[in-house]
Amino acid sequence: MIIYNTLARKTEQFKPIGDKVKIYTCGMTVYSHPHIGNWVAFIYWDVLVSALKSAGFNTERVQNITDVGHLTSDEDAGEDKMLKGAFKEGKSAWEIAEKYINIATTEAQQLNLSKPDHMPRATEYINEQIQFVKELEGKGLTYRLSDGVYFDTSKLKNYGELARLDIGGLRFGARVKDTGKKNPTDFAVWKLSSPNEKRDMEWDSPWGIGFPGWHLECSVMAREILGDQIDIHTGGIDLIPVHHTNEIAQTEALTGKTFSNYWVHVNHLKVNGTKMSKSLGNVYTLQDIINKGFSPIAFKLLILSKHYRTEGNFTWEIMQAAQNRLKHWQSVAALKWQPLSKEPSEALNNVEQAIKHDITNNLLNDLDTPAAISSIDKRLSEIYSTGISKQNVEAFKRYLNAIDGAFRLDLSGQTDISVDLKKLLEQRSLARRQKDWVKADRLRDRLKEQGIEVDDTSNGQIWTRS
Repeated sequence: MIIYNTLARKTEQFKPIGDKVKIYTCGMTVYSHPHIGNWVAFIYWDVLVSALKSAGFNTERVQNITDVGHLTSDEDAGEDKMLKGAFKEGKSAWEIAEKYINIATTEAQQLNLSKPDHMPRATEYINEQIQFVKELEGKGLTYRLSDGVYFDTSKLKNYGELARLDIGGLRFGARVKDTGKKNPTDFAVWKLSSPNEKRDMEWDSPWGIGFPGWHLECSVMAREILGDQIDIHTGGIDLIPVHHTNEIAQTEALTGKTFSNYWVHVNHLKVNGTKMSKSLGNVYTLQDIINKGFSPIAFKLLILSKHYRTEGNFTWEIMQAAQNRLKHWQSVAALKWQPLSKEPSEALNNVEQAIKHDITNNLLNDLDTPAAISSIDKRLSEIYSTGISKQNVEAFKRYLNAIDGAFRLDLSGQTDISVDLKKLLEQRSLARRQKDWVKADRLRDRLKEQGIEVDDTSNGQIWTRS
């Protein structure tokens, strides 16, 4: 498998450290309802795991939940997002976290995403985070200010390598006096609560009552669950310059080892060609998509139709096209119950080769999902035009299972219709043979009322669910 490594700025052959591929994914900050842009990364990382498994790798994946410490600015400034969300809704930060964890869990299920092996909450690892800071302090890598404990980035020769930061330029032009930080790139590993404020989420520590820095949380949970070194760290491109850069700094400074061998980042999703913004009214949630009659799985198909490293665009027209494609694929999948063709479909002559060509090879080539989607679309269209024979059924099922194994679209879950509906189809077929078009149309309408559409082909009637 080859994958684009942000650290190297090129695609590289993937080589795991050990027998199990260890993956860490930066998860959601659960302070509000996730929007569709939040789901983009998790859709791709689900496919990444599927691709690794198809290549014969065993995987262990951690996807954290940030339920404390993420400030409105990634650079240790602004309000705590959890407290801001709590104040807005008149709830405690703990209640807000629980509410949006439940919503995110439900929506992940609606998208049919596989559950990561571990989903730790930052608040479950407070003691470990305090210990991590103690160890950094013991190595002389931190210093104290009135509002917390900060990591001294000047202690590292290669700080900012991931983001290719111009550290010299940053230091030359910075106004350090505003914050008291020694260097503009220094970041908080432990923030102190204001003396005049009682926070919902705060803990005692050797430095005073406070809460962990956002960057610290991921380093600690990755280390506690996966160890000092991991194979792949994933996230959005917006995390590169600050969050991921600081994760690398504190982890490698402490362990003296390479934190992650591969850094994989997904690009942004725009709406109507512009950045999502509340002021523009173009911040949509998965529920907004459902409310307009679209399937969450169709949204997943929309996302997978572009490469993870290219910028995506969402419009309702593109959403409709994705829904149409999904409906077409589901219609083709239903042919496994309707082997009407006398001749086997050439598209399924060598199904293992078809799976390798359409799915496996494309995903092992830097997760080339658009190429895979295009190949699948072409083959399914050919299958629909020719139909399948009884000889094709098992091969066709294997092909559908391979699609679902990669993308979890639930095509294999297409069930047969009831005996009563089949009787109506037989009656309609007889009416057509007798050229009783009025009766045939009436039976078509009855079937449509029960959610079944009929297409008349050279092989006979083909039913699909509407």
